[in-house]
Amino acid sequence: MTLVAYDKLHSTLDPKAFGRVAVLYGGKSAEREVSLKSGAAVIDALTQAGVDLVAIDVGDDLLERLQSEKIDRAFIILHGRGGEDGSMQGLLECLGIPYTGSGILASALAMDKLRTKQVWQSLGIPTPRHTVLSSEDDCICASRELGFPLIVKPAHEGSSIGMAKVSSEQELVAAWKDAATYDSQVLVEQWIHGPEFTVATLRGQVLPPIALGTPHTFYDYDAKYVANDTQYRIPCGLDSSKEQELIELTARACDAIGIEGWGRLDVMQDEQGRFWLLEVNTAPGMTDHSLVPMAARAAGLDFQQLVLAILAASVETRG
Repeated sequence: MTLVAYDKLHSTLDPKAFGRVAVLYGGKSAEREVSLKSGAAVIDALTQAGVDLVAIDVGDDLLERLQSEKIDRAFIILHGRGGEDGSMQGLLECLGIPYTGSGILASALAMDKLRTKQVWQSLGIPTPRHTVLSSEDDCICASRELGFPLIVKPAHEGSSIGMAKVSSEQELVAAWKDAATYDSQVLVEQWIHGPEFTVATLRGQVLPPIALGTPHTFYDYDAKYVANDTQYRIPCGLDSSKEQELIELTARACDAIGIEGWGRLDVMQDEQGRFWLLEVNTAPGMTDHSLVPMAARAAGLDFQQLVLAILAASVETRG
């Protein structure tokens, strides 16, 4: 993955060269509402650019729609399970339809927070200590092994759905039970004290990092998509050597998972200045509060240029 050469991000393809594009959005996951907003923004940008498209709110008739609409390419802007976990990618591969974003394996890996962390750990890439919760006994063991505070997460959800910060065994048990309503596999990890950063990639290049600030306990669903008091800093405030370290770590972590086309990595920095990788998103949000469009603007791309670049990446990786 190349580090910084933003002049190479723009698409030089005629919008007509993409053929008939299906924008796949909505779906049935817990992130449906975010996907509807992301999809609407992408549809508008591609329409204004002159791309021939059909918008498909993914439902039970998806296969019929893909076949009847004579699709040449798919823009996947589904968030969460059913769109970001490799299953949609597998269907499109079977149909011979090129698509945006990462392939089957990388999508499935990135959607599974536990296995993403296991891959990173195997390569010496820093990620917070963690364990899996399946019972109240697991909660007690985790509290003794990891200490407090902790962060609890459904292993296969995005947009901070089902997440909670906890500071006691009682809170941990309650958070585990709540997270288990979203996912049978629940992850708990050490809380990292310090600033949070998000770093996007596009067409094999790392975009300018963004520093996040929120009065909320953490960067939760409301802070991501609703609140107007969330702070975004570009430049991110790191000195040049630490920013370069973060960029290089992002490139290494994304290469380890096999990220293609575009993506976004979430990172914490502790009180000693060390970076800790949390997770990677293979179909990030594209709403008016979303982070990839902000990073793209800092690299010189407006929203329309961004979506065209994402489509162009699908030509580069899948023809």
